Amino acid sequence: MSISMACNNKQRVLPFYNSPDFTAEWIKPNDTNYSSIHTIDTFSLMNQLGHTITKDSLDGNIYVANFFFTSCTSICPKMVNNLQYLQDTFAENKDFKLVSFTVTPEEDSVEILKNYGEIHSVNPSKWYLLTGNKDEIYKLGRKSYFAEKELGLKKDSTEFLHTESMLLIDKKGRIRGIYNATDKVDIKRAIDDVRTLLSDE
Repeated sequence: MSISMACNNKQRVLPFYNSPDFTAEWIKPNDTNYSSIHTIDTFSLMNQLGHTITKDSLDGNIYVANFFFTSCTSICPKMVNNLQYLQDTFAENKDFKLVSFTVTPEEDSVEILKNYGEIHSVNPSKWYLLTGNKDEIYKLGRKSYFAEKELGLKKDSTEFLHTESMLLIDKKGRIRGIYNATDKVDIKRAIDDVRTLLSDE
């Protein structure tokens, strides 16, 4: 067997990310630290159809999470276009979802999110647009998803959350990748990593 074939047959293993500095850690199931890997905190928010979505709703699914707002004209349109590509790539896979949290929930009601989703060809069974309590969303974004990395830990909901980051979450709610959602190269990397998780779990 050639070296290239051997490399192709070798299963990639994604790291875990346990801190906002996003230091990659490869932790094996038999490691004493395996049971204390950082996981996304519990939450309860409403999607664009008015359904309650919780952390438990997503357990057992691999998903990509990001933060946006419907009136954004800078980075959000690029992010949405790239997330559409992710949605279409895994359209037939029931174990993959996308989750977009609005950072202006006072403006982005369920109805507005529904209309936004229809305009941008969002499949509501595959891609959740979430709204709800602002403090909950901001705390979740900064302390659970580490969406603004270390800088976010020093902020609260009075300081606007605006980031191009998107996070890959595994079936147990653990962070396995961070990407720039406006960057086509990073989107392709995310697709490869999703495929790795889907084949691994």
